[in-house]
Amino acid sequence: MFRIVFVLDLYNMNVVHAQGGNRKKYQPVHLASRICNTSEPIKLIEEVKPKEIYIADLNILQREGYHNTNFATIRQISSRVSTMLDPGISSLKEAMEASPLADTIIIGTETASLQTIKEVVAALPGKVNVSIDKKYGKVLTSDPLMPPEPADIVHQLNALDIRNIIILDMDRVGTSSGVDSQFLSNIVSISHHHVLLGGGVKDIADIEKLESIGIKGALVATALHNGSIPLHMAQQ
Repeated sequence: MFRIVFVLDLYNMNVVHAQGGNRKKYQPVHLASRICNTSEPIKLIEEVKPKEIYIADLNILQREGYHNTNFATIRQISSRVSTMLDPGISSLKEAMEASPLADTIIIGTETASLQTIKEVVAALPGKVNVSIDKKYGKVLTSDPLMPPEPADIVHQLNALDIRNIIILDMDRVGTSSGVDSQFLSNIVSISHHHVLLGGGVKDIADIEKLESIGIKGALVATALHNGSIPLHMAQQ
């Protein structure tokens, strides 16, 4: 069954609307939503009733405020619904700190080196999703040893005990600009793990397209908030 994972971008304990990867301009999500009247996370979940949630901790990703600003909120969310968490992990210590907060944690190329990814997966087998963060067509990373092409990273991840691979297209986040079928089909063909997509999914036609090429799920916010994808597809 294709997974529609409801995205919550948390900033200062509130949910904001991600658009195009420019985090400085994100606004409270309820201002542009047709499905919720609040940006307070717990109230939003009670309104929307999602089956599965992806949380991005934007305070950590932007290095703003205290490291644990959103942790209590994340605990509350994960006690109510199946949750995967991206807390901007850059070290094994941070991964171990974040692990109890959610069902699975995400470690991404934006914040972690390839070596750190391997260390975290070894310490937490089966509880890690690896996010290949993509911007301007290349892997978003500060690690000089990280391959610039997503496919090259997938080959290295094939040997690791991870839950899912996430292709996070930062240029398409919040844009409803559609999906790159040819690129994604190639990733699916070489990956030994299930592949999820984040960024650009605009409607049911995109969901059907992704399912047909073997993508197992999509991280979706904008298309649910604007009604392009029916809310029931993401609900319990």
